[in-house]
Amino acid sequence: MTKLTPQECRVLSDVLGDTPMTVIPAARLKNGMCDAYIAGTLPDITAALIFDLFCPDEPSGFGKDADALWQLLKATDGWSCINVDTACATSLGALIEADRNTTIRYYGDVYHALLEPVHCYPNEAVRLLTLEDVERLAQAPTEVQGNGYKTHEAMVTEGIAAGAVIDGNIVAIAHTYAETDLHADIGVSTVEIWREKGFATAAASIVAEEIQAKGKVPAWSCGEDNIASLRVAQKLGFTEIGRRTYVIPISPE
Repeated sequence: MTKLTPQECRVLSDVLGDTPMTVIPAARLKNGMCDAYIAGTLPDITAALIFDLFCPDEPSGFGKDADALWQLLKATDGWSCINVDTACATSLGALIEADRNTTIRYYGDVYHALLEPVHCYPNEAVRLLTLEDVERLAQAPTEVQGNGYKTHEAMVTEGIAAGAVIDGNIVAIAHTYAETDLHADIGVSTVEIWREKGFATAAASIVAEEIQAKGKVPAWSCGEDNIASLRVAQKLGFTEIGRRTYVIPISPE
């Protein structure tokens, strides 16, 4: 197993390619916001394992050699599941079951791209966020502070963010979570008591419109049973382009 240097991470990013299904790990690799391990030698790797700074317990695995992925994974600590190509998910799960004497749950991860002009949903409470909103973001509930950047300042200047602001408080947010040369992934969240008011849809439509204005393709991913997120993606005009699978060991109670 080889842990990659920052320069090698950038090489691995190019190996993964720039697609709606790789935008998050590719961006993390380019920006030095992950730890990455490979089996093999760049660029001809057998498997790769990427631990995102923002969700380090859910690494992404690349390559279809289940045994190589498991050798990488079991040599690391702190993970609770792994996101992999669906084609090797059950093989990897069987290896984990046999090695760790545990059961496995599988969970689909759905990827979308916005291949047409975004369907806009204006809302008077929703607008782009700017540097003037940094203090509001810092004081907002954790779920609507956004992430994917080292600071709130970076999120609203290097990235794109829109939010619902009620009585001076941010209650919903959409923002670029990761960005590459060709794509930008959108993350959304709404404080529970403010849900079902269209805030997430309105905010995400603003962010998607800004991404498209930059000549990039908006990307969207969520769990297969996240009905609210899937509904927003559909309303905005996103098209499903592929799926990956979480392989999740179940700890005995």
